[in-house]
Amino acid sequence: MESDILWMSRALQLAANGRGSVSPNPMVGCVIVHEDRIIGEGWHRQYGGPHAEVWAVNDAEMKGSGHLLAQSTAYVTLEPCSHTGKTPPCADLIIRKEIKKVIICNNDPNPLVSGRGIARMQAAGIEVESGLLAAEGLSLNKRFFTAMEQKRLYVILKWAETADGFLGPETGSALQISGTLSSMRVHKWRTEEDAILVGYKTALTDNPRLNVRSWAGKNPVRVVLDRHLRLPETLNLFDKTQPTVVVNYHKANALPVSPERYAEPGDVAYLKVTPGDDEIDQLLQALLARGIQSVFVEGGAAVINAFLQRGLWDEIRRCQGAVVLGSGVKAPLAQGVLRSSEQIEKDLWTYYSRI
Repeated sequence: MESDILWMSRALQLAANGRGSVSPNPMVGCVIVHEDRIIGEGWHRQYGGPHAEVWAVNDAEMKGSGHLLAQSTAYVTLEPCSHTGKTPPCADLIIRKEIKKVIICNNDPNPLVSGRGIARMQAAGIEVESGLLAAEGLSLNKRFFTAMEQKRLYVILKWAETADGFLGPETGSALQISGTLSSMRVHKWRTEEDAILVGYKTALTDNPRLNVRSWAGKNPVRVVLDRHLRLPETLNLFDKTQPTVVVNYHKANALPVSPERYAEPGDVAYLKVTPGDDEIDQLLQALLARGIQSVFVEGGAAVINAFLQRGLWDEIRRCQGAVVLGSGVKAPLAQGVLRSSEQIEKDLWTYYSRI
């Protein structure tokens, strides 16, 4: 029904409000409707906090519509959970409130849920439908679904190149290519990913902080490739203001990261990989095992090309500035399917997907 699409679209819109705050959980929204009127709505706001269904039920009750729940339909973007984690099972809440019908966008691929929530609600006599706007739900939670179903990180490659296709001078000196608004956009993107990664040369040349300064949100885990541990400890990457992982050939210790969205910066961690063609694969699997679901790769050329050559990427976000350099370090060649483009001040952004 057209109205079902309307309410699920609203639930998806609400779910997106949790972007950057709920990982490694998925973004979830819930809308409760009685006789074509929303009586309660909510979204999962913070990892470890109440789920979307809880917020929506509480919203209905606070507005004095709790007595209508038993005659209402709940539109939920992901199958209500059936296990006790940080919070009690949402399927049990729906059963307890005797909500008449539940329409779901996507079934939960998490083996702890995976159909159990639906089965529990149906056993209690609740009518359940699933698959409404499923493609939109998969797109919204692409990081979560990639981690759960494909057992790998979601990888975004980002770079800025001059109008004539260079990342910077051969001398290695830093060059500002993108404008202020583009930089702000990049900082927003950083808040949406679990980790951010650069290579040795980028760390040494640019001395980046890899944090969020031009947007409100959480800092990602910093990951730097320093195979032989040659980076000086005076770099911003080692200021201990946010979790930092050094990928190398020589040293390993416990990573200071956790599913609690890496709240404690802790000490610098060392992740040892074995030299070979699959170094990037080893790194990504090690991060995935520790609850990280996505990584934002910001350079430099050798690192980005390594990801491209291995086919270990999902999106490319390329900025072409107005600066003309004449010569320098060649930018990577964009691959995949061109999805869209946009002009931000003097910068042309183009967006590609691998498939």
